[in-house]
Amino acid sequence: MGSHGRTDFPRTPEEIHEDYEKRKTGLIRALTEDVDEFYNACNPEKENLCLYGMRDETWQVGPPAEEVPPELPEPCLGINFARDGMQQRDWLALVAVHSDSWLLAVAFFYAVKLDAQGRGRLFKMINAQPTLFEIVTNRKSITTGATVQPPFKRQKPLFWPDDHKWYLVEIQSVNPKAKQAKIVYASGEFEDVDLEEIVRDGHMALL
Repeated sequence: MGSHGRTDFPRTPEEIHEDYEKRKTGLIRALTEDVDEFYNACNPEKENLCLYGMRDETWQVGPPAEEVPPELPEPCLGINFARDGMQQRDWLALVAVHSDSWLLAVAFFYAVKLDAQGRGRLFKMINAQPTLFEIVTNRKSITTGATVQPPFKRQKPLFWPDDHKWYLVEIQSVNPKAKQAKIVYASGEFEDVDLEEIVRDGHMALL
């Protein structure tokens, strides 16, 4: 994937933020408007695939860069392998989390030569907008950033052996004495789970 659509390196906080927003726009399209196309592109039968946000506000799915080290930080590798093991909405949310991390990595790769004030200004501009995860899970709107649901703090994939699928859940509260936790799914549905059983059978993984 090489240059990821790069023509020249952005240098100022404003230029880096513009690059960030353009790449983010492409990723938003992949995870919201173009979901079917994106889903089909992530065939688990293919080799390791990554989701790239491009500087022309488009997205691409492809293998990682061949050069080592790559020209820019690389997105999460192998997103296609998890596609069929999760509910689609949970898989999209998981890809969004990793894509948010990649966007920040690219932005601060460019920002390495900025001073503390410049990096602070860049982070403030980035942080003023909702994350991909918030947009994909409908916790914030794309245009206004208004909160739709309370922000979650502890995201964890939870495996249910009955249907052999992973679900992205939030731990709302824990009762150590009763060894129970209240979780909420991406759909907004709540459930109480037995922590002893979850830990014993390895059904929960840290995101």
